Amino acid sequence: MAFTAQDVKKLREMTNVGMMDCKKALQATDGDMDKAVDWLREKGLAKAAKKAGRIAAEGVAYAAVIGSTGVVIEVNTETDFAAKTDAFLDLVKNLAAIVATDAPADVEALKNCKYPGTDLTVTEVMQEKVMSIGENLQIRRFARFADNVSVAYVHAGGTHGVLVNLAVEGDADITEIGKNVAMQIAAMNPKFWDKSLVPQADVDHELQVQVALMDNDPKMANKPAQIKEKIAAGKINAFYKENCLLQQDFVRSDLFTGSVEGYIADAAKKLGVSVKFVDAIHFVKGEGIEKKVDDFAAEVAAQIANAGK
Repeated sequence: MAFTAQDVKKLREMTNVGMMDCKKALQATDGDMDKAVDWLREKGLAKAAKKAGRIAAEGVAYAAVIGSTGVVIEVNTETDFAAKTDAFLDLVKNLAAIVATDAPADVEALKNCKYPGTDLTVTEVMQEKVMSIGENLQIRRFARFADNVSVAYVHAGGTHGVLVNLAVEGDADITEIGKNVAMQIAAMNPKFWDKSLVPQADVDHELQVQVALMDNDPKMANKPAQIKEKIAAGKINAFYKENCLLQQDFVRSDLFTGSVEGYIADAAKKLGVSVKFVDAIHFVKGEGIEKKVDDFAAEVAAQIANAGK
């Protein structure tokens, strides 16, 4: 019984198994779709479909400079235990290398790239890893910088992955500068990189908050509105200092006292070069993923209730 490319696609959609394995299954079963599904199940490949629906909120946020390209990527697992295995960490590093060399447009494009050292796609290798590691694995996101000088920083084994991009004029190793800025980002999680990037709506909202605070302060409530507005405008720098990376106080006060922007300029001057902050990417592992919370008491109660039926 012959089969078509559409049959292979259909089997893949039914089982969540890679194209090559679906093709093998149809070849082995003369194109019989039901038998092909059984063939995949018997080989243990179709189990990946069941695992694919489970929540993966652990894993790592990983950053690296590969060649001259900076890469940051988040790959998720179901448990922290699996995220610490050599098999998983090797997978993440190879995925980062693919992002650096192939420059895929998005996660779906990355999944269609060839995996290093194999004739398989990333999707097919991911499905094999699901089987060997025993958990759902998901590539969540990635970013890359191909221009300027990038410095990567991974905090606490992968809870944070930070990639800092700097424009450098002169010849010097600015890795320490980049790493210190990356550590600042991981520690302080600024909302904006620079005050020039703050939307006017955010500035207006902060001014309104400051005026409202004075309206509720017995000592300030009776001041003229114009005075309150001037005082609020004067306090906007405190907002920038709290929310904008370059205006924040540099956390490594043992190295420099002042703003992050001031630290970069001072450290660059000592090296005899010019360094300008261009951009950064900060991934926090599992950020925004709704984790499953098991209610053990409810589970036990349900088992007791069912046992009585």
